[in-house]
Amino acid sequence: GSSHLPQQLKFTTSDSCDRIKDEFQLLQAQYHSLKLECDKLASEKSEMQRHYVMYYEMSYGLNIEMHK
Repeated sequence: GSSHLPQQLKFTTSDSCDRIKDEFQLLQAQYHSLKLECDKLASEKSEMQRHYVMYYEMSYGLNIEMHK
């Protein structure tokens, strides 16, 4: 009777390890895609800031011209 216990325990431990490994890989994949999304947003943000500065300079220049 009790000689089956360690084998059963080993099996469930191995099962748990596999499940943890799968979940970890899933989390890694999610992390990777979130990181890509984050990088994309960061580059879009700096692009927007660049445009904003450009438009600001243009409107400032126009303002100066208008008041001459």
